[in-house]
Amino acid sequence: MKVSTPQQALPDAVFEAGCPSRVVMDHVMSKWGLLVLLALSDGEPVRWSELRRRADGVSEKMLAQTLRTLAADGFVRRDAHPVVPPHVEYSLTARGLELTALLTPLMVWMVEHAPAIVAESSRSR
Repeated sequence: MKVSTPQQALPDAVFEAGCPSRVVMDHVMSKWGLLVLLALSDGEPVRWSELRRRADGVSEKMLAQTLRTLAADGFVRRDAHPVVPPHVEYSLTARGLELTALLTPLMVWMVEHAPAIVAESSRSR
């Protein structure tokens, strides 16, 4: 099976320090950014507490910061319902759904290969 190299399709600007894609990459590919996006990838609105359960280990502060950043980037929608107690739901925008469709195969690959990679990495230390 022939595997094409991804660099062939990338614009040269991606490798420049000032490329705006680096800002987006930083937000999306951060540990929590990626997990929050994937936690929302089923397309259904999710409440704060459920997001914390899905992204196990994330602190409240980091979850709030990540959601704020992803919402500002146009990937996540925050819907606050005017009820007591407050009811807020998060979901992906069309841009977020498009992005997670691309990220999901990457995460599947990582999960499938992680045991071998971690084992190899620990042997080489």
